[in-house]
Amino acid sequence: QVQLVESGGGLVQPGGSLRLSCSASGSFLSINNMGWYRQAPGKERELVAIISLSGGSTNYADSVKGRFTISRDNAKNTVYLQMNSLKPEDTAVYYCNARVRLNYSSSYYAQWGQGTQVTVSS
Repeated sequence: QVQLVESGGGLVQPGGSLRLSCSASGSFLSINNMGWYRQAPGKERELVAIISLSGGSTNYADSVKGRFTISRDNAKNTVYLQMNSLKPEDTAVYYCNARVRLNYSSSYYAQWGQGTQVTVSS
């Protein structure tokens, strides 16, 4: 089985910064795209940012463009989300997502982390 473990969430004041990390562990053949999603209370889960295997292609939600940066370290099977100029509306549970292939006999599937709370408040 594959596990995605997030870290780095917490309470921060508006205008502050946080860096989220998500590391994959377990037995698998490869990981393709990785991304971050978030879900605020009473709202649906939404895409925040996604990054390709090589890191050469990234996409961001309009609401975070210019403030958040996604990156990855394939040697560590880890994806990061640097969040700057945080706003109260960024408050949510942030989930890591990865397209994982377990072996040559399987296809890629979406693996989710358990989520990490980010709260932006004064």
